[in-house]
Amino acid sequence: MRIIRDYQFVNDADRGAVAAIGNFDGVHLGHQAVLLLTGEIARELSCPVGVLTFEPHPREFFAPDSPPFRLMNSEAKTNRLTKLGVERLYEISFNATQSSLSAEEFAQRVILDGLGLRHVVVGADFCFGKDRTSDAADLSAFGAKMGFGVTVAPLLATGGVEVSSTRIRQALSDGHPEEAARMLGHLHRIDGEVIRGDQRGRELGYPTANMSIAGLHPPKFGVYAVRVEVRDGPHAGDYDGVASMGVRPMFGINQPNNETFVFDFKGDLYGSHLSVALVSYLRPEKKFESLDALIAQMDRDSAAARAVLA
Repeated sequence: MRIIRDYQFVNDADRGAVAAIGNFDGVHLGHQAVLLLTGEIARELSCPVGVLTFEPHPREFFAPDSPPFRLMNSEAKTNRLTKLGVERLYEISFNATQSSLSAEEFAQRVILDGLGLRHVVVGADFCFGKDRTSDAADLSAFGAKMGFGVTVAPLLATGGVEVSSTRIRQALSDGHPEEAARMLGHLHRIDGEVIRGDQRGRELGYPTANMSIAGLHPPKFGVYAVRVEVRDGPHAGDYDGVASMGVRPMFGINQPNNETFVFDFKGDLYGSHLSVALVSYLRPEKKFESLDALIAQMDRDSAAARAVLA
């Protein structure tokens, strides 16, 4: 995949793609349906498959102090889109200038003049332009006028329920990662770099890989059975594990994070990039009366996670 971050400076080789447009937070089944349609059109036109998205998420730009809501950071989204066959990721900076473009200016300056897209695909609920005042029908009209194709994909539902990032967030908040996975089409993952913690886990016999969840919608705090992908370094590969999501009340830590104990692993993961997939919620976060009680519970958590993952 090639990543293009400025629509005003684009190589000829990166122009002329067929691109899906949207935020693609979570890359859920509805997004995947749009991408599947994009790929089909790209093959018909012999063009690269692209995605046009924005960083930061427009909601973060307009409401920077709102609670974290993202299902994926940029790294996780890029990894998922790569696996789905996207060849060009147009990750455009969302700023004051971008937010002030009218719908017609966006179509002209970004889609046509900047990226030279041959065809774009959007969901039926697509809105764009200053104050989000234009919709998919307006985009189709601009495409007919300016000379690029537009396809509007219908919204997807599973079990009679519309698939949406909002519903996925609610499932995660309720401690139902399996329900979230049914709408995502894949396990919900926390991606990022392993950071140095207080190393208390090592002292307790449970060394953990610590990862920040800053900026992400926090799943229900507690303990999860997880699948772990180490993406780089000498220990790259797939593992099972058990993870604690929360603020570590036993030690008075108030900054939410994710601590993962990787089963049957020996080595140093500091600085490595991990993808931790939530498989099943085991129990809520709690404070224990003693370290011995905590260790005993960690033993039980590990056994429960191994049983789930077996």
